[in-house]
Amino acid sequence: MDSRRLLIILSILLVAGLLPVALVRAAPFLQGIENWVADHRVATRTPAAPQQPDIVIAAITEETLARFAYRSPVDRAFLSDLLRGLEAKGARAILLDVLLDQPTEPVKDQALYDTIRALKVPLVISHGGAAEGLTEGQVAFINGFVPVEKRGYANLVKDSLDGTVRWIFPGQPTPEGEWQPGVVPALAELLGYAPPRETVALAWRGRPDAATPPFRQFPAHAVPLLPATWFKDRIVLVGADLSDRDRHVTPFRTAYAGNDGVLPGITIHAHALSQILEGRQPPERGLGLAIAVGLLASGLGLALGMVEIALWLRALLGLGLIGGLWLLAGPAFTHANILLPQIGPSLSVLLGLWLTDIWRGRRERDQRRFVQAAFAKYLSPALLDELIKDPSKLSIDPKRREMSYVFTDVAGFTTISEGMDAATLADVMNRYLDGMVRVVFAHGGTVDKFIGDAVFALFGAPRDMPDHAERAAACALELDRFAQGFLAAETAAGRPFGVTRIGVHSGPASVGNFGSDARFEYTALGDAVNIAARLEGLNKYFGTRVAMSGATAALCPGIPRRPIGRVVLKGKSEPIAVFQPLDAAEDASPFIGEYRAAYASMAAGDDGAATAFQHLASAHPQDGPTVMHRDRLAADGQRDLVVMSDK
Repeated sequence: MDSRRLLIILSILLVAGLLPVALVRAAPFLQGIENWVADHRVATRTPAAPQQPDIVIAAITEETLARFAYRSPVDRAFLSDLLRGLEAKGARAILLDVLLDQPTEPVKDQALYDTIRALKVPLVISHGGAAEGLTEGQVAFINGFVPVEKRGYANLVKDSLDGTVRWIFPGQPTPEGEWQPGVVPALAELLGYAPPRETVALAWRGRPDAATPPFRQFPAHAVPLLPATWFKDRIVLVGADLSDRDRHVTPFRTAYAGNDGVLPGITIHAHALSQILEGRQPPERGLGLAIAVGLLASGLGLALGMVEIALWLRALLGLGLIGGLWLLAGPAFTHANILLPQIGPSLSVLLGLWLTDIWRGRRERDQRRFVQAAFAKYLSPALLDELIKDPSKLSIDPKRREMSYVFTDVAGFTTISEGMDAATLADVMNRYLDGMVRVVFAHGGTVDKFIGDAVFALFGAPRDMPDHAERAAACALELDRFAQGFLAAETAAGRPFGVTRIGVHSGPASVGNFGSDARFEYTALGDAVNIAARLEGLNKYFGTRVAMSGATAALCPGIPRRPIGRVVLKGKSEPIAVFQPLDAAEDASPFIGEYRAAYASMAAGDDGAATAFQHLASAHPQDGPTVMHRDRLAADGQRDLVVMSDK
C-alpha cells in the first residue's frame, strides 16, 4: 500500500472516529440522546441483586408528617426520639438527611441538640451553606446546631443538560477552605471505608425483582414498633420520601413511570453508600472509551466502504453494522459493566462509510482522468470511451497475456530526412503518423510508441481482445495501403519519402507500466515483441512490404496470404513460418496461384521447383519473394528453409 493511500485511510479513520465524539459532546441534542439510551440500559439491564442487607431506609412519609402540628421543619422531638431509638436497637451508623437550618420549638430543638451530641453511634447530618442557597441566618444556625465532625454536604451531582443524577458527590471545600465531604463519603469514612475525593459515576444497585426495591424501607414513625433485629448492625438512612419535594431524576425514569424513576434523595444516597460498601465499580464510560469505540466503528465503516458491492447493499450492511453495535451495547453493560456509547459510533460508521465512498468515487474519477490522459494518444476514441465507462476492463499492472504486435518503419527515411528543413520534416511526419494512428485506432489497436518514423502498435491490450490476430493482420494491410498512397502523394509533390515496411506477429508478452520512479510508460516486453520487429526488417530481404508470422496466420485463417518461407532468425535455432498477407484482388490473381504451386514444390523438395521459380521470376521480376527463391535455389538453397545471417 503506497504512503498516500495509507495517509488517506488513516485520515478517514481519525476524522470519522473522532469527529462524532466531539459532535456528540458539543451538541446538546445528540448528547441528550446518548444520555437517554445509556440511562435506559442502566434502568433495564442492571443485573438483578438481592435486597441490600446492610442498609435500611427510615422514610419520613406523608403519614409521618401527618402526626405533627406542622409539616416543616420536621418535628425536632420526633427526630431526637428516632435517633435514640435507632441507637437503642443496635444501629451500626445513622445518616440524618434533614437540614437543621432553622429554629423550631425551643424545648424540642434542645432535645435534638443534646441527642446529636450524646449519641455514641456514628452519625452524619446533612449540611449546607450559602452555595446551597441558605441564607446567612440559616448558615449560622446550622453551623451552631450540627457539630463539624458530623456534617456532610447533602448535594447531589446533576447533569447540567437534563438534570439527571448520575454521580456520587464527593464533597467540596468550605468557605474557610477546609474540605467537607458529602453525606455519603462522610458516613463511609466513619465506617472505615476510603471515601471518594472526586466525582464518581453511580453504580446503581439492581432490584431483586420488579416488585421489590433494592433497599428495605420502613416509615420513620413505625421504627419504635418494629423489632430491634431489623435494625441491629444496619446502617440506617433517615430522610424524606415525599411526593412534592426532595425527588430527583435518575436513569430509571427512562423505563419506570412516576416516582419509580424520580427517586427521593435518601434512596439515591442509599445507592451511593452501597456502591462504596460493596466496592462496586461504576460502569466504564468516558472520553477514552468513546474514542476507542468511535475509531473501531469508523474502521468498520471504512472497511465496508472498500468492499466492491452495490451501493444499496453497502448501505444496508452499514445499517446492519449500526444495529449490531446497538445489540452489543446491552450485553456489554450487563456482563462487562461497560456503557458503550451508541450515537457517536453510529455516526462514525456512517461517516466512515460516506467518506470512504467519496474517496473511492474520487479515485474512480482520478482513474478515469488517468486513463483518458494516459491513453488518449494511444487508443481509439471508441475504446477509450469504453474503458472510461468501465475501468474494470483496464489493467495497467504488468501481466503476461497473448497479443499481436505490428511494427512499421520507413525505409531509408533517416537519409531522406537529412535533406529536409525542420518545418518540412515536422509537417511530413505529423501527417504520416497521424494517418498511421488513425488506421490503428480504426482496427481497435493501441499505439505503444513512436520510434522516429517507426510505429509500434498492440492488439489485445490494455483490453482483452479475442480476435487480436485478425485485427492486427487487417490493420497491417490497411496500413500498407495508406503508406503506399502517402508515398505516391509525397512523390507527386516533389518530396522524397520511403517505402513503409510492416511486421506482424502474435504471441505471449508482458504488458503494463514499466520504468523508474521518475518516468514509466505503458508497453509490452518479450521475445514475441522482438520477433515482430525482426519480421518488419526481413521485408527488405524478402522484397515485400508486409511480413506476417505463422503464429498470426494460424489465428486468422480468413486473411488471404502467401508463404514466404520457414525462416531461422539470427540467434534462433528453430524456424518460424513467414507469410505475406494479401488483399482479395491479389489473392485472386493467377500469379499468386502459380507462386503457391511453385512454393509447394519447393517445400516438398521437388527438383522442378528451381525451374518453376525461374519462369515466375522472368515473368514477374519485380516480385521480391519469387526472385529471392529463384536466387536461393540456384545457389543450392535448402527447400523453403531460410537461415538469416544478420538481423
